[in-house]
Amino acid sequence: MSAQPGLNEAVEYHIVNSLGWSTLRPLQRAAVLPIRSGSDCLLLAPTAGGKTEAAVFPILSELVEGGWYGLSVLYVTPLRALLNNLQPRINSYASWVGRRAELWHGDVGPSERKRILSDPPEILLTTPESLESMLVSRRVDHDAFFANVRAIVVDEVHAFAGDDRGWHLLSVLERVQRIAGRPIQRIGLSATVGNPQQILDWLQGSALLNGKPSVVVSEEAAQATDVEVVLDYVGSIDNAAQVLSKLHRGEKRLAFCVSRSDCEELAYALRQRGVTAFVSHASLSADERRLSEQAFAESRDCVIVATSTLELGIDVGDLDRVIQIDSTWSVSSFLQRLGRTGRRPGSRRNALFLTTNYETLLRAAAVLLLWKRGFVEAVEPPTAPNHICAQQILALALQEGQFSPESLPHWWGDLSVMDNVGEILDFLRDEEFLAEDSGLLFIGPRAEKKFGRRYFMDLLSAFTAAPELTVIAGQREIGSVAPISLVGSGPTGAARKLLLSGRSWLVEAVDWDRHVVRASEMAEKGSSRWQSGSVAESYAIMRAMREILLGATPDVQISKRAQEHLPQLRASQSETVEQSGLVLHRSEAGQVFWTWAGLKANLTLLAAMGMDDARADNAMIRLPAQVTIADIRAAAHRVEVALPFVPLQMIQDLKFSAALPTALATRTLAARLADLPGAKRICEALVVVR
Repeated sequence: MSAQPGLNEAVEYHIVNSLGWSTLRPLQRAAVLPIRSGSDCLLLAPTAGGKTEAAVFPILSELVEGGWYGLSVLYVTPLRALLNNLQPRINSYASWVGRRAELWHGDVGPSERKRILSDPPEILLTTPESLESMLVSRRVDHDAFFANVRAIVVDEVHAFAGDDRGWHLLSVLERVQRIAGRPIQRIGLSATVGNPQQILDWLQGSALLNGKPSVVVSEEAAQATDVEVVLDYVGSIDNAAQVLSKLHRGEKRLAFCVSRSDCEELAYALRQRGVTAFVSHASLSADERRLSEQAFAESRDCVIVATSTLELGIDVGDLDRVIQIDSTWSVSSFLQRLGRTGRRPGSRRNALFLTTNYETLLRAAAVLLLWKRGFVEAVEPPTAPNHICAQQILALALQEGQFSPESLPHWWGDLSVMDNVGEILDFLRDEEFLAEDSGLLFIGPRAEKKFGRRYFMDLLSAFTAAPELTVIAGQREIGSVAPISLVGSGPTGAARKLLLSGRSWLVEAVDWDRHVVRASEMAEKGSSRWQSGSVAESYAIMRAMREILLGATPDVQISKRAQEHLPQLRASQSETVEQSGLVLHRSEAGQVFWTWAGLKANLTLLAAMGMDDARADNAMIRLPAQVTIADIRAAAHRVEVALPFVPLQMIQDLKFSAALPTALATRTLAARLADLPGAKRICEALVVVR
């Protein structure tokens, strides 16, 4: 190599002779010293920036020269598909120094698991849920299996940090660390985030308070001038398919959709126009996704239609174009998707937005306006993860069989998940989620009843999936649909037709007890729907939307169609915005306060005003006629202690809420619904009455 990078000689040799690299990328070179010194690290680079190699090469070097043996490294990602994609590459690197990298997740069969347990690899690629299942499984001697773990790589760490799965991962990692009896080095990989040091601090967990060294290593993302972005308005999914059937022929295109239903609609419409199209989303079977992704990777002149499942680092080959149907919800998500293109020397990163209605045209313009200003959202871990604390205590009871209350600090140290552990532990004992004998706690009858099915499988995951029915054609599993897809509004006895994997299916039989649908392929178009909730949009995005309505325009290429529709969009919302301040629209029916601040800020303001029963969405609040501007201003003094109203259904939907006191579950959700800075800005803004 051109300069000594500080790697093991065998690793260096293979980088040059097996990979044909003459040098490392700047990120890979900069990561060697901090990783080999044992520091916790966050490695930042655009998609396809070589982050995996930046982590793995120095870890392999340390593994060999440090005399690590047995299972030494955990490699965790949010998606099984990403693990499947990475394993051959990481295993080939490990083979350079006579080591192995293996998979362990829900799709790995019993025989493979048995082989891994009898002969552990040095690197294990897995998910947080699979780590948890290993810790509580009676088939795994977790004390022996995890005894030699030295490091963990958390790929796509931003996806964990912004979700309860991240708190679950940190909690499980603390338990593995106690079993190993040593601090476990933590290495996070991510594309651009707005608050890298805070994400690294979060990833360190209890080690942060112990003063362990940490380093952010970054490579600059592509500047806005290095990319080609086009904003277009097409009016419908069908029109989007028409545009794609004629545009960029001969190229490989990845089209992102907001929902699974939109994916299916677009893929079907493309195929009807003779376009080779594939589909990938979470409700397709693993085999269907794998076949689609493999076929797409090997093809040219085709489109793969996907939800955010392909936003992360799964390799689907060398892309020519990224198309966004409608809009992402954030700038960071747009950057992830943009990073899928421009990998070939001389090519440019690019994205084409095809918006299908005025709402998504407005959001897309707002996202691009912020992007051009260099804005990227901070990733904020969810506040008050009390339900994860309850889950972890019950999981520890399964892992150890029994434990003493005094031992809890041993397992989790000062991890903030445990901030309310005393209150939660008392509730679990009082409500018989835990039973007690001679000062030791173990799984109680209520936990058995609530979570005990299939050996507590529901307890091992921090997220809840809506129930779906599996669609089977012959012996082949196609995917799954929500029950709502099978409840038609047409005449009784009418044939039910589904749309799945971009094809139509005639429903032949439904076994509601087994959650199975038998179907056969047909020509006539069907339809499928999945459960989805409304999105609480951020304060930054909503304010950018307001700017667009007031005349701001992102400095990107805007199609003639979009240029024609932007004035119409602004005219349609002209009563909701005013250059000099926020609009309070009064009528005999009451008042509408157009805040353009996001649902969380609006709910927080209502709580500060003592009006939990008022209605709000992302853009506005409906207020009673008697509320004055002075009332709104006065709420600024109460915002700091205001907690939004939490409906009972929301509490019931919180995973593990049954294992929390109702008051604590309510406070948990209320804290997550709050946007104090946003609410305060509303109170302090000039208000224009119309």
